[in-house]
Amino acid sequence: MTSTATTRPAVSLSTASLFSGIAGIELGLGRSGASSLLAFCERWEPARAVLGAHFRDVPVDDDVTSLGDLRGAELVTAGFPCTDLSQAGHTRGLEGLQSGLVLQVLQLVQQERPQWLLLENVPNLLHLGGGHAMARIIEELEKADYRWAYRVLDSRFTGLAQRRRRVILLASTQQDPASLLFSEDAVAPEAPVDADAYGFSWTEGNRGLGWAVGAIPTLKGGTTIRVPSPPAVWLPGADCGHRIVRPSIEAAEVLQGFEPGWTAAAPERDRWKLVGNAVSTRVAEWVGEQLARRNTADNAVWSEEFLHEDAPWPIAARGCDGKRWRALVSEFPRLPEPGMQQDLATVLTTHGSEPLSHRATKGFRDRLVRSRLRYRDDFRQALDEHIAFYAP
Repeated sequence: MTSTATTRPAVSLSTASLFSGIAGIELGLGRSGASSLLAFCERWEPARAVLGAHFRDVPVDDDVTSLGDLRGAELVTAGFPCTDLSQAGHTRGLEGLQSGLVLQVLQLVQQERPQWLLLENVPNLLHLGGGHAMARIIEELEKADYRWAYRVLDSRFTGLAQRRRRVILLASTQQDPASLLFSEDAVAPEAPVDADAYGFSWTEGNRGLGWAVGAIPTLKGGTTIRVPSPPAVWLPGADCGHRIVRPSIEAAEVLQGFEPGWTAAAPERDRWKLVGNAVSTRVAEWVGEQLARRNTADNAVWSEEFLHEDAPWPIAARGCDGKRWRALVSEFPRLPEPGMQQDLATVLTTHGSEPLSHRATKGFRDRLVRSRLRYRDDFRQALDEHIAFYAP
């Protein structure tokens, strides 16, 4: 597929941010020069405190359900709640009270038809209920004559040491957004055999490990606001007692692409949820780079195939007017630029970590040995030594 845009130089898009959280999308778009902020919309007070600390001159609306308009924005961004879409959530889909709020956003979009719309959510959006939630979103967009494209992106392509897969959907009244989302593609690098840090999910151990070489599994908000459950990291070269650790909140912020201390304005008990729910800033920055070149002459070529209406949603697709095409691209648009690759062990050394508790480590280890999962013998030994070191 070949798409040719016009040659007008792009200018920043006036942007209304909905479900703003701690502004991961907007921070990344701003770094790329693609966006100029009109307003945020965020209801949760801890997130509003973070927005107020970093964006003092940008107004913050408090409820997406009471918005009367989109302030004339050219671009609307919405990293809408994944509560009812995530595998770890309620799985009610768009019928859920939280994730279903995106339908009200789409009603506003249909009324005002901004030039661009950017949505972000978890990959389970494509699979839950046979892909019904994604189909509903696409249906609402096509009612307003939007062309759309989406792609699952793994944040590691930006150099972040976090394996975080998210759906990025762009829709436009101006041009085919596929020419932006599919303009680059790379082969995901093979994981090295050995590394100085290995991430894993200590809350698992029955059916999976969340194993990540040189990275952590996806940061999440936690089981509740007050009970964070960030991934753990095995550091084979560290001293006993410090080989099984979990990142500090500042390290977690850095692993999401924020400056350390970005959420310091929020109550301490809420910071993990804020960071876990955020959009990785570097991923948003890449999307911004694509938007910033939307009006430059460009021939973007990618392979694709027609997608039948009842086919499962693939990791990347585009469409309009009821027709869909699968894009044959990967989750890695590019490989990290020199100097942008985070070293997980260095991030933890620089920004802090703490030993995983005896109880958490033992619970994980006991689940692991009862399972049929395969794992490294030296990893099991490290868990045993950590448990013995902190035994009461």
